[in-house]
Amino acid sequence: MNDRSRLAGRKPMVFAGSPIDRCEISRRDEGALAALQDAPSARVLFLHAGDPAMTREGRLDWRPLDAAVKAVIRPPLIFLGQDQHGPLFAAEAIADQIHPDTTPHIEARRAAMMLPHEETAIFAQAKSLLAWHDRHGFCANCGSSTRVAAGGAKRACPACGAEHFPRVDPVVIMLATDGDRCLLGRQAAWPMGMWSALAGFVEPAETLEEACARELREEAGVEADIAAIRYIFTQPWPFPSSIMVGLVAPVARNAVKVDTHELEDARWFSRDELRIALEGGHPMINVPPSIAVARRLVELWVDVAI
Repeated sequence: MNDRSRLAGRKPMVFAGSPIDRCEISRRDEGALAALQDAPSARVLFLHAGDPAMTREGRLDWRPLDAAVKAVIRPPLIFLGQDQHGPLFAAEAIADQIHPDTTPHIEARRAAMMLPHEETAIFAQAKSLLAWHDRHGFCANCGSSTRVAAGGAKRACPACGAEHFPRVDPVVIMLATDGDRCLLGRQAAWPMGMWSALAGFVEPAETLEEACARELREEAGVEADIAAIRYIFTQPWPFPSSIMVGLVAPVARNAVKVDTHELEDARWFSRDELRIALEGGHPMINVPPSIAVARRLVELWVDVAI
């Protein structure tokens, strides 16, 4: 079995693999959207400052979208799409309306490690969209108030006619490699012993490979072989709304010179060191949790030799 086959056989990343139909055609018809809201099978997920309401069984807490529930919604009500049971919506609540069988406000990252895989993607969609609407109530073109359109897939300006769409910020996250070593860094605010892959936002007029090489040069002083940089996978990251692009970057120059404005430290690690750390047995090295792109990159580098 080749490396690509082994990669394909692994489970999808957390926040990826949504099982719902986003219903693009229905979004174009306001009458159809109103009918979906009034459907007896319509349900809503409440978020509280971006954290999902969950049941005690560790599932998303879907509520029937009836009149009583509609009364406690803080606009906007966002249409997520449909699953096999009916339409799905998301909103923030004006006030907590928690049943005895419900655990409220599970912190978003903790929730992502508790939820069934397919529900993490639905939650990520809800969290990202609601955060975007919360920050984009006014038109960037003319300054007028905008309104929700297409069930929350965009905002429209009634004054100048401009349309505004949710942004997704591309971030490169990469393992620089030097033979059987890979480069990890740490920030001073992290727990002692925590190390992770280097990362940075893609800038205008920059390819993913150029962003990867630039970030490695700026943060750690190493020089990537730009022609050898390899794409591995992507992951939606709803904090608040990024797409994480996982890369492996063999280096042409391996001397580390840390930019202490960005990192506290960076150094090379062997496969054996990181294998022990992944198993939780290294006394000095910890790696990020299971939801993180950096951990999956390290796992693949250790196990599959990407």
